[in-house]
Amino acid sequence: MPHFFISSKSVNNSRISISDEENYKHIAKSLRIRAGENLLLIDENKIQYETVVERITSKEITVRIIKSYKSTRDLNFGLYLAQCPLRSEAQSFLIEKATELGVKGIYPVRTDNCALSGEVIAKKISKWQKIMYQASKQCERAQVPVCFEPDSLENLIDKFERVIVFCERIAFKTLKDIKPIENGENILVIVGPEGGFTDREFKLFADKSVEMLTLGKLILKAETAVTVALGNIVYEFGAKN
Repeated sequence: MPHFFISSKSVNNSRISISDEENYKHIAKSLRIRAGENLLLIDENKIQYETVVERITSKEITVRIIKSYKSTRDLNFGLYLAQCPLRSEAQSFLIEKATELGVKGIYPVRTDNCALSGEVIAKKISKWQKIMYQASKQCERAQVPVCFEPDSLENLIDKFERVIVFCERIAFKTLKDIKPIENGENILVIVGPEGGFTDREFKLFADKSVEMLTLGKLILKAETAVTVALGNIVYEFGAKN
C-alpha cells in the first residue's frame, strides 16, 4: 500500500486533505490513484492512518480515515551511523539500506583514507537526504532520518555516550561480547572507508575507550560492512527491546 508523510494539521476528524504539491503529484499523477483506492499516511507524531480515497480534484485529494494507530516501524533505541562517504552509486546504496535498517541519522565523516574531499561531501548532503526520504516512504518508516552536516571522528565520539566501531584485522570482540543496547539509549556506530582506518585513528579509538568490534573473518566492502553491521545490531538488540 502506498505510504506518504503528511502533517497532522491536514487531519480533520475522520478526513484528511492532501494538497501539498509533492504528495499530490505522486499520488494523483504518478501513481494515478483513483477514488476507492487505499492510501497509508503517517504524520509527524508517528500516527499511522489507513485511508480510502474519496475525492480527487485538480488541486486536492480527500481521504477518509478507516483506522489510525501509533506506528511501530521504529527501533526502541537511537541508532546513528558515522561513515566515510563512498563514491556515487555505492554511497547511494548505503544510504538507502541504512534508512531501511532504522538509523535515526547519518554523520558523514572524512577519515584519513577518505576518497572524497570535504567540498564534494558537503554538496552531496541534500541528495542523500532525498534518498533517505524516498527510502522511508518505501519501507514505511515512522520518521525520516537525518543526514547531518559533515563532522569529525573526534567530535562525534565526544557527542555520544556510547560508541562502537567496526574495524577488521585488529578487533576480536563481536556484538555478542558487548553490553546489550537498552531502550531509549543512543548509540553511534562507526564504519570506515575502503582503505580502512589508520594507526592514528586506531589510537584515537583506544584513547577514547571506543569498543572495537569485528564482523568476522571475511573482508567486506565498505557498503557491505555497513549493511551487515546495522543488520546485526537490529537482529541482536532490536527484537529484544
